[in-house]
Amino acid sequence: MSEAPLLSATGVGKRFGGFVALESIDLEVAAGERLGLIGPNGSGKSTLVNCLCGTLHNETGAVEFDGRPVDGLIAHERTRLGLARSFQLPRPFHTLNLVDNLRVPLLYTVNARPGHHRHAAEVEARCHLLLRQVGLADKARRLPRDLTQVEMRKLELARAVATEPRLLFADEAMAGLSPAEIEEIIAVLLQLNQEGITIVLIEHIMRAVMSFSTRLVVLVAGQKIADGLPQEVVRNPEVERAYLGE
Repeated sequence: MSEAPLLSATGVGKRFGGFVALESIDLEVAAGERLGLIGPNGSGKSTLVNCLCGTLHNETGAVEFDGRPVDGLIAHERTRLGLARSFQLPRPFHTLNLVDNLRVPLLYTVNARPGHHRHAAEVEARCHLLLRQVGLADKARRLPRDLTQVEMRKLELARAVATEPRLLFADEAMAGLSPAEIEEIIAVLLQLNQEGITIVLIEHIMRAVMSFSTRLVVLVAGQKIADGLPQEVVRNPEVERAYLGE
């Protein structure tokens, strides 16, 4: 018998007035998986992620995380269950140094879980460990304004990982970066995955998606049109039309 998926979405639909943003989306994510979620602008990727993470509420369908229904739970409640996300535009606490930027989500999320209280020294050590994992250990006491663009993206990922997620949605973590910087972010994501975090990568940079993902899901106009191995999905005629036109 196959293992139950970590995340399961069935028939998820979302409208904004008369506009259908998502139409009956089915999606499963296995524990430990590296899933790439792609699609043209306006395809519904962000809307789907927002529905799965609790920022938006889907009008139809159901979402389960680790076998538990999460419909009706808002974003921070899902985060405390182990479902986290990073954002395309980093939103650090600009007046706090990097350690304290990680301390806030760790205290707010992890210490709020039953039986997970950590003392101040443990929290401090965990923050420094996270900064080492993303290559920012030497800037622990610096402010976000002192970071380069790629370092800011690493901080955004570290802030999400500070909540100790089982599943992380990484939303366009590489937009605007150079090829070398993209490789740095891919390396961070691969390391996080090796440490046990299931990752869904939402990205437009196909080279990065193909390098990272073991499976691809494609959305177009609010519908899922492909789901499978990356090399097979990119040869799908529907996917080619969506990206290249007729």
